[in-house]
Amino acid sequence: MFKKVLVANRGEIAVRIIRACRELGIETVAVYSEADRRSLHVRYADEAYLLGPAPSRESYLRADKIMDIARKSDVDAIHPGYGFLAEREDFSAMCEEAGITFIGPKPSSIAAMGDKAEARATVIKAGVPVVPGTEDVGNMTDDELLAKASEIGFPLLIKATAGGGGKGMREVTSLEEMPTLLQSARREAESAFGDGNVYLEKLISGARHIEIQILADKHGNAIFLGERECSLQRRHQKLLEEALSSAVDDKLRAQMGALAVKAARSVDYVNAGTIEFLLDKDENFYFLEMNTRLQVEHPVTEMVTGIDIVKEQIRIARGRPLSYSQDEVRFNGHAIECRINAEDPHNNFMPSTGRITHSLLPTGPGVRVDTGVYPGFEITPFYDPMIAKLIVWGETRAQAILRMRRALEEYRIVGVRTNIPFHQTMMDSHRFMGGQYDTRFVEERFSMEEAEKDRSDFSEVAAILATLVAHHETEKAAQIVQRNERDASNWKWVGRWERMNR
Repeated sequence: MFKKVLVANRGEIAVRIIRACRELGIETVAVYSEADRRSLHVRYADEAYLLGPAPSRESYLRADKIMDIARKSDVDAIHPGYGFLAEREDFSAMCEEAGITFIGPKPSSIAAMGDKAEARATVIKAGVPVVPGTEDVGNMTDDELLAKASEIGFPLLIKATAGGGGKGMREVTSLEEMPTLLQSARREAESAFGDGNVYLEKLISGARHIEIQILADKHGNAIFLGERECSLQRRHQKLLEEALSSAVDDKLRAQMGALAVKAARSVDYVNAGTIEFLLDKDENFYFLEMNTRLQVEHPVTEMVTGIDIVKEQIRIARGRPLSYSQDEVRFNGHAIECRINAEDPHNNFMPSTGRITHSLLPTGPGVRVDTGVYPGFEITPFYDPMIAKLIVWGETRAQAILRMRRALEEYRIVGVRTNIPFHQTMMDSHRFMGGQYDTRFVEERFSMEEAEKDRSDFSEVAAILATLVAHHETEKAAQIVQRNERDASNWKWVGRWERMNR
């Protein structure tokens, strides 16, 4: 039984983990940078310790400082959340050596799936289909990659083996442009991950990004919790997620889920993880990568299954068996998550910083907001610009869309620009409503300007109608109603007449 857990993260995910621990009766320890001294997760935790200056490399990425704090505060376990140290096998190993439980997979599993090229080779041996590409493990020279590119065919992607989030990724349409793009990708990968190694992957046109949530315990049990639709992306960054996907039926879901569990078992995986697939137009799916951590978008799965994934992570780390068998997993309704970011959708999604002066969260049936900010909190340039995750549930996808429209309309944030207008426009998109989109939809077939023009045309009509109504009301108010010649009402006159004729 854990008595105290250190949360090695910040923002909304740190708050989310602290709340789960509190419900389980577990004390929590928060860590924070100088920029996060007044953060919500610091206020909610039982104890809080300063890590260092604002830059993450001097604070949240300092595994040595976090381990010192863990020993000092006498914690039983560390939850890494997502990002920062969540997928670092050396950090997991440090916890293991210190006798502190890492609430996540063991170092060998993180290492096997952390290197994208090695992960591909591992799942291929397990019989899981992968996107055609360079399946060799280890570094490949530019000449070797150029030779392999012709065999794979264009268009293709250059991807960092140690990467994610679109860093070190380049799209290549011809052999002539590839040498320059290879060098660019290697430089970016080296800068972002300290590893300039890259691999090649066939670019599948019209693909959808589908991920399967899995849970596995230390007793050999492994289950999947359905899929999430993550195709709405910009520069390989997810903007909106759904569960379940409109492109996946029960049969396909069972096939993808079974292979996801098989891929996890191929590396002896334990705890929560996500297997990502690309799904083409013909319902062929291919392994993309595995995220060996809790996902940002995990709430939509929680909403449709009723399973608290964070609590299950803690249970698994304590050595307990899974609370559910595969037969007990049920899917109810539909959930949508919008990532509310501090960025300006009308200015190429430029980040927006500043102090939040006012925040009004949407509420009501089927609405959930995971956030780590409040009025007075300052959005700084040091970390991810995500302010909150707005999640809604509905009995059907149509109801969930209507509920998200209402929730976005209620959401008020003053002090920084947000991408709420983007999400509102997306909810009005006919292609989105029809589930007709893929990973290139936002960048190639969606325009804020055109949508705003349609809205402005409607606004002009509405303004004209409003002006006419206001003019009519003014005219009515300007009419002068004269008094009758009589000094009393007709009823009084009748009464007088009756009295006179008695």
